[in-house]
Amino acid sequence: MGKSVMIKVEKLNKTFGDLHVLKDIDMTVNESDVVCVIGASGSGKSTLLRCLNFLEVKDSGTIYIGGEKVERETHDLNEIRTRVGMVFQHFHLFPHMTVIENIMEAPINVKKIPKDQAYKEAKGLLVKVGLSDKESVYPGKLSGGQKQRVAIARALAMKPDVMLFDEPTSALDPELVGEVLVTMKELALEGMTMIVVTHEIGFAKEVANGVVYMHDGRIVEVGHPKKIFEQPTEQRTKDFLDSVL
Repeated sequence: MGKSVMIKVEKLNKTFGDLHVLKDIDMTVNESDVVCVIGASGSGKSTLLRCLNFLEVKDSGTIYIGGEKVERETHDLNEIRTRVGMVFQHFHLFPHMTVIENIMEAPINVKKIPKDQAYKEAKGLLVKVGLSDKESVYPGKLSGGQKQRVAIARALAMKPDVMLFDEPTSALDPELVGEVLVTMKELALEGMTMIVVTHEIGFAKEVANGVVYMHDGRIVEVGHPKKIFEQPTEQRTKDFLDSVL
């Protein structure tokens, strides 16, 4: 039994004014895949994720989630976003809510889960991300790494099929990056389907089973991490890796 396709993108295009940010993007991500998207700033990586979560409106192309063609006009975007979790560079926690309230908020309000069940599940997620002692703390009292782990727990609270990570460690102090990557590695080991825009080449080498290199709005090369990092076929990929490795 082959793995089912979780996300499929065909001929995706996105422009901002005169800027053509995504150019005919084709991409397939299977169940339990961990795909790292790499490339220089401005290559379209974050916009690709935001289109997959319908935070940006694509100009053309088709997006399938779990085998189903998804369009803004015909689908409930909140329902889609429960299936496709997103973790941002800058956490986006609610500052006026405690850690556990941040995690419980969407399950209660979007999924209409009873409060006691949401609380129990949120406590379990705090254990998972190693923050069970921070339940009643406000985000302002947390380190960046702790905030990001709460953000991951919050996304997981919706029980998504896919997790999108948009440079989840780039706003963190170097010594805090590791704790977030550990949490992400554990998710990967559990079989969570993940698309990760990242500069953490070490993480991509260790955890990903696919790497996508983007340049100037196009996917230039796709392959297994070993192949992309050790024997890239495209000169642009080689040049990029020479600049970061």
